[in-house]
Amino acid sequence: MKTYQVVGIGNAVVDVITQADDSFLEHMGIGKGIMQLIERERAEVLYGAMGERKQAAGGSVANTIAGAGNLGMRTAFVGRVHDDALGRFYAEAMEKVGTAFVNPPVPGGELPTSRSMIFVSPDGERSMNTYLGISAELGPEDVDEAVAAAAEIVFLEGYLFDKDKGKDAFTRMARACSAAGGKAGIAISDPFCVERHRADFLQLIENELDYVIGNEAEIRSLYETDDTEEALAKVSAICSLVCCTRSGDGVTIVADGQRTDVGVQRIVPVDATGAGDGFAAGFLFGLAQGRDMQTCGRMGCAVAGEVIRHVGPRAETELLQVLEAAGLA
Repeated sequence: MKTYQVVGIGNAVVDVITQADDSFLEHMGIGKGIMQLIERERAEVLYGAMGERKQAAGGSVANTIAGAGNLGMRTAFVGRVHDDALGRFYAEAMEKVGTAFVNPPVPGGELPTSRSMIFVSPDGERSMNTYLGISAELGPEDVDEAVAAAAEIVFLEGYLFDKDKGKDAFTRMARACSAAGGKAGIAISDPFCVERHRADFLQLIENELDYVIGNEAEIRSLYETDDTEEALAKVSAICSLVCCTRSGDGVTIVADGQRTDVGVQRIVPVDATGAGDGFAAGFLFGLAQGRDMQTCGRMGCAVAGEVIRHVGPRAETELLQVLEAAGLA
């Protein structure tokens, strides 16, 4: 039995969440429903303009790993934080939910810990303004190959693709896991990131990875097409397991050429933050248990549905109980 069932690598971002209406977003020049990268000065302005705040350890793959831990999986996370108040909060918060935060906070003259100011509007849309800070500097030197080798599954965050050192960290992580008999995969994360690094994404998927998780826009972006079915056919030809989420239309999974479509219950979200991250947690939980693709997809949808029923990117309930209620435990 390996030390970890799933290990993630990605941005270690402190999420700072507040409620805001459309007029506030317009007044502050905040793009609704999207993630924008901002500089340090803008981050300080937005932080000061927030009302009542909720603070949590976040980041896309980190949210997935926390969800996996909630489900009882043995988990670890590879990320980079500064030895400041937010960095120490982040490391402690991950450990509190049962996830090993394997890299200690970095002291000295490094950039501050990353943070994302998230404004949730009454319709549940989240507008994310992210200052990447130190997490964007994560590189291969932050990857302990022994940790990767001790994982059944590793999960990579596409957002880190914007720097060569992030790509190198992914390759090192994937190869160490695969060499030890594990499975390596990626959350595509963002269609705009794909547009900037399409060739590198496809090279990694074809040559280093065992699975891919992305939404329709991200999957289509890999092949510069508006046709989801065309993109699915192409990516499933180079990767043995592809999972495409379609929001309210469910999920399509292609495993070794066999297609599985999973329906989803439509609900009005309280806060859509972290829905995809939650889906990945449930899906990887099923994958680690060797469940069939229909069950893996339903587990992912059940966790995602629970996440969007409250404010914040992580479920506050016992997720195993959620799966039990859905007849999936």
